[in-house]
Amino acid sequence: MGLFDFFKKKPAAPKVVVEVLYPQTWENGEAPVEPTVLAAEVLQPTPGEAVEIQVPSHIAAEDVAPVAEVVETVETETETETETETETETETETETETETAVTSETNLDEGLTKTRKTWSERWNAFMANFRSVDEDFFEELEETLIGADVGAQTALQLTDELRNEVKLQNAKSKADISRVIIDKLVEHYRSQGVNEDASMHFAPEGPTVILFVGVNGVGKTTTIGKMSARYKAEGKQVVLAAADTFRAGATQQLQAWGERNGIPVVAGAANADPASVVYDGVKTAIETNADILFVDTAGRLQNNVNLMQELAKMKRIITRELPNEPQEVLLALDATTGQNALQQARLFKDSTDVTGIVLTKLDGTAKGGIILPIRNELHLPVKWVGLGEQVGDLQPFDADDFAKSLFGSLLIGDDK
Repeated sequence: MGLFDFFKKKPAAPKVVVEVLYPQTWENGEAPVEPTVLAAEVLQPTPGEAVEIQVPSHIAAEDVAPVAEVVETVETETETETETETETETETETETETETAVTSETNLDEGLTKTRKTWSERWNAFMANFRSVDEDFFEELEETLIGADVGAQTALQLTDELRNEVKLQNAKSKADISRVIIDKLVEHYRSQGVNEDASMHFAPEGPTVILFVGVNGVGKTTTIGKMSARYKAEGKQVVLAAADTFRAGATQQLQAWGERNGIPVVAGAANADPASVVYDGVKTAIETNADILFVDTAGRLQNNVNLMQELAKMKRIITRELPNEPQEVLLALDATTGQNALQQARLFKDSTDVTGIVLTKLDGTAKGGIILPIRNELHLPVKWVGLGEQVGDLQPFDADDFAKSLFGSLLIGDDK
């Protein structure tokens, strides 16, 4: 409602009594016994008619802003606010369109840019100090590997293997040493995938339940949104269950993904029993003949006993209705947290039947080397990696492609 519309609703020409309050001293130094009042005519939106307002003599005329200026200021501020709201809505729509786009995908090479650059810088700095292949050399190599987030246990194992490999190949020059070590790292990454089952498993009949676990902030809900959009695009009928009822906004976030992708979302009230939401989700998936049910779970601190009991309760409810489910329990880890992600993986593996890892935000970190200890020490397959904000930037993990993208520049001497 505009300023003039507001005044139109007033009676024709009422007399208004205005009490004037001032926080400063009055002219005679004392506040008046009776409040000062003045008569004022109500502003009417009729062109050419002025408004007569008598101002007490102790107020300077220049301190009173003309009515026209006040109206102009209000109108300008209203227009500015409207323009700002319009711009915000446009930006929101643009962001939504960007998030739902599947065409512009980030490939693995682009997603590993920061990690690859860090690897190259560390490796070049290490080899710049090369003098001879002695014990100091291997100690520095071990420190370099630990600094590259491959983990202490994996770094120690690799260093021991490289001692023997360097001797076997009689490598002495800087070029030979570099080639032997990089070849060994590539081989190690690839060998982990030989007997590794990184494929997704689906139920032979009935809905497949995919349970997502992980601490808050790692990107579980966003990953579910992206993965559900991917499978829907493949022709699967998908249902989402918002069982993260403790985190503020988690249900709304998943519902937003559901609306965006045209996928039904089963939700409960805030702070409701997560297991009850899971039960409703399973029932909905069965009744609607859905192919996949994605379950978003709570993500409080990973060492919270109640959280693990909660996850166990969810699984019991799922298996009671669908004895062979869940087919997948995917642990979402934030790649930017490095060794913290490894510790989270250990704790969740010890408490739940994790079947695979989803490593998110890989494009935004230089700590992509964390994949190696996760697979080497915990023997958990990395099934998906997040390489960007687009729906299509969630991609299946391939150990061979990862090794080529990460170490390829060092093998061919080209800094990407």
